[in-house]
Amino acid sequence: MLLSPFLHQALQKQGKPFKCLSVPSSSTFKIGFIYTYHSAVIFVCLYALSGWNNLGFLPVCHLECARRTLRARQRVAWVSALEPGPAESHALVRALARELEKVHVLPQTVLYIADAETFSGHEECHEQKKARKRNSKETAIALEKLLPKRCQVLGLVTPGIVVTPMGSSSNQPQEIEEGEAGFALLFPKIDGVKIHTFHFFKDLKNRVFDESKFAEAGLKNNPDLRVVLLFGYNSWKSGATRFLHQIVNPLNEKSIILAGGQVESFTSLTSENNNAQPGDACGVVGLAFSGPQIQSATVLLDQDVADERTAEAAMQRLKAANIPERNTIGFMFACVGRGYRHYKTKRNMEADAFRKFFPNVPLFGFFGHGEIGCDRIVTGNFVLRECNDIKEDLLHGYTTVMTLIHLGSTKANQV
Repeated sequence: MLLSPFLHQALQKQGKPFKCLSVPSSSTFKIGFIYTYHSAVIFVCLYALSGWNNLGFLPVCHLECARRTLRARQRVAWVSALEPGPAESHALVRALARELEKVHVLPQTVLYIADAETFSGHEECHEQKKARKRNSKETAIALEKLLPKRCQVLGLVTPGIVVTPMGSSSNQPQEIEEGEAGFALLFPKIDGVKIHTFHFFKDLKNRVFDESKFAEAGLKNNPDLRVVLLFGYNSWKSGATRFLHQIVNPLNEKSIILAGGQVESFTSLTSENNNAQPGDACGVVGLAFSGPQIQSATVLLDQDVADERTAEAAMQRLKAANIPERNTIGFMFACVGRGYRHYKTKRNMEADAFRKFFPNVPLFGFFGHGEIGCDRIVTGNFVLRECNDIKEDLLHGYTTVMTLIHLGSTKANQV
């Protein structure tokens, strides 16, 4: 039995002895793994389908125990980086290399977001009196090499970061508007939930977007589609705003949550069928979440939300959606013009307001160049609130979009 290279490497790092089993080549069998990096524990479950029934040394109960253990751990993990370090690598690369071995279940999809300035090496180190020796492509490759080869990876760089420190989902989220920071959300395979990346870019030869591409990307004719996170890039390019409308407007359905914003650029986009590289054209990348158990809600904080009272009132609207808070992630997509400048030098206003009403939900996001979203709820009972009839109301400036995504009950999954 051959171990996957990723698992083999993990075991070698732990220095744990292990043995490979050999089985008759004529046998048909199934193998299942559950393992943790930090303890290098492996459950190997084999059961014969034909031709090899002498498996008494591997009790059948291990299969059920393994199944229950896996489902109990079908929760999103994350790695966060808040402190700058040596110039040779970004803080997120170092944090991911250090923390990934502590993750219980291998990620199937990863969303990472880092600050644009230091990720690309544009920041000047005043202590060292020289620019950081790194570029975005090298940093992205370093991050991708740390992850499983078959993992979907979407990486973005933005002017500012919103991140919850590691350790507990109740840790205070931080709005980091300047300096080196980043996070990586690690989504394992979750029963009943499908997450996939997508990418649309502007075709310079055609002014009209081919909407058949939505179906190819699983964004149309998909009754289980619940949430679409969209991120526009190269928004300063001619025609970028018009192209973003062409993507957002056809997806503006009352049964789907749309949220996101405009970023500096995307740095990673890998999947089984797509290994895109950032180019000169403008476009949209994102993540689509499908599954009947998914629940979600968004609220829009417009320009009138400018103090603690009005920020908390917006969070009360989000709280009223009654989205379950266990196995739920919060996202904050804010304009780069908000933050402490908007709130008259008071920092972390919106993240603090979120934590007050959602004490156990981790919050992630960014400060960008435009926001996508509105007040909308999609729950298991399909209690819906539509956006205004004017499709353009999904695109905003100088606002914040707060989003909750519930990925289902882990307790129910154990049954």
